[in-house]
Amino acid sequence: MKTAETKILMIGAGGIGGITAGNIAQAGYDIEIVDCYPGYAEKIENDGLKIFGKNENVTVRIPARSGIEKVTEQKDIIFLATKVNSLNHIIKEIGHLLKNDSVIVSLQNGICEDALAAEYGKNRVIGCVVGWGATVHEPGVLEKTSKGEFIIGSLSGTGSNHLHFVKKILSTTAPVIITNNILGHLYAKLIINSCITTMGAICGMTLGDMLKNKKYRNIFLGIISEAVEVGDAAKIKIEKYAGKLDFNKLAYNYSRLAHLKSHLLIRMVGIKYRKLKSSSLQSLQTGRKSEVDFLNGYIAKKARQHKILTPLNDVLTGIIKEIEQGKRDITHKNFEIPFFNQFSY
Repeated sequence: MKTAETKILMIGAGGIGGITAGNIAQAGYDIEIVDCYPGYAEKIENDGLKIFGKNENVTVRIPARSGIEKVTEQKDIIFLATKVNSLNHIIKEIGHLLKNDSVIVSLQNGICEDALAAEYGKNRVIGCVVGWGATVHEPGVLEKTSKGEFIIGSLSGTGSNHLHFVKKILSTTAPVIITNNILGHLYAKLIINSCITTMGAICGMTLGDMLKNKKYRNIFLGIISEAVEVGDAAKIKIEKYAGKLDFNKLAYNYSRLAHLKSHLLIRMVGIKYRKLKSSSLQSLQTGRKSEVDFLNGYIAKKARQHKILTPLNDVLTGIIKEIEQGKRDITHKNFEIPFFNQFSY
């Protein structure tokens, strides 16, 4: 791939996708955006994306389309930055846009790389963990809310001809680390999202308020314990999240002292990110589905493959499904059903 000739597509222009695309465009790369939100593509072309926040303050116009079917040119790199719920649809739609040596990079939550590789082959897929945060104030007005890095790697763990070029492109937005264990990093992020995002969607609380409660911290640690057991069975070497949060230590806290240290660490996370509002909560409050099938649901599905029981992740997934179906409200009372009595210690 040569810089001047590289054709790039970003599917999804929310916080992560929009900010990343804006920086790529500012660096002089040929990038096009797809976003299906009504009127958003036209706004991006006419008014541009206004990006601000951590070391960001720019307005940039980018060629944009309202649907994948409206993209007419094949691409060298396709970035996926939509809600993961749309993955199955996207997989079916992007095939005609790929050249023989094109690559797909998912910036989404969950582990999408398995499905992408099954359709297009491991050699076409680069895994990516996004370690920085963003929010959408309104369509086209995007704030980078926290610093962090991208972690990228090939699924085979043996490298990819495109990794260093993708690193160069993503470096326009944040530092990039190349890893030989991308699955371990992806699974680590999946675990933290399965705790923070799902629990916040169920009770409606900010992270700070939620983790003040000892019972909720026990549930948090319970999710981690089940996820680590599943990861071990699947032979996933789980990396420390953000280089600091060691899920193995949190899962196997058998001594009283280790248990107290785990609670202290989780409480500190709640204090540091006390204003954080679950992304799934925001989706549910606007009538959209959550990403639970690709978070706690993924853990539960993987567990069944290895004949492991994950009752906590099963129950949490079921509660979110009931909220989506309008059978249950978003309230702290959801954690008062009899199943959760075991965490009141």
